Amino acid sequence: MFHMFVLFCLCWRCPTDVFGDDEVKSVSVMEGDSVLLHSDVTEIHEDDDILWKFGTENSIIAKISREKQIFSTYDDVPDGRFRDRLKLDHQSGSLTITNTRSTDTGLYSLDIFGAEHSSKTFSVSVYGQ
Repeated sequence: MFHMFVLFCLCWRCPTDVFGDDEVKSVSVMEGDSVLLHSDVTEIHEDDDILWKFGTENSIIAKISREKQIFSTYDDVPDGRFRDRLKLDHQSGSLTITNTRSTDTGLYSLDIFGAEHSSKTFSVSVYGQ
């Protein structure tokens, strides 16, 4: 019986690749306002790669590869909800969502790959006016 309990606990815990070791940071914003998701990085290193993902399906919405000089936002994910509303800070890797909508509510994850791997997760709530 003890082994079944341990197995249940191991299967139930959140995978670290989704939430990492850090807590989920909650952010609330009024519909129509902008929200800035801070990377907490002052400068991206030459060999760093940054990925911003949205939702439970982890759709990539922004990517930085400093070495390859790639600074891209993917506005058409998956239903075009972010079209022309994502701004990526090329210095810090922070992400701004402008003119927020209720459909922007959800989980956003940031992964930074380089000499070390770090991750952050944001829970964004957009409230109507």
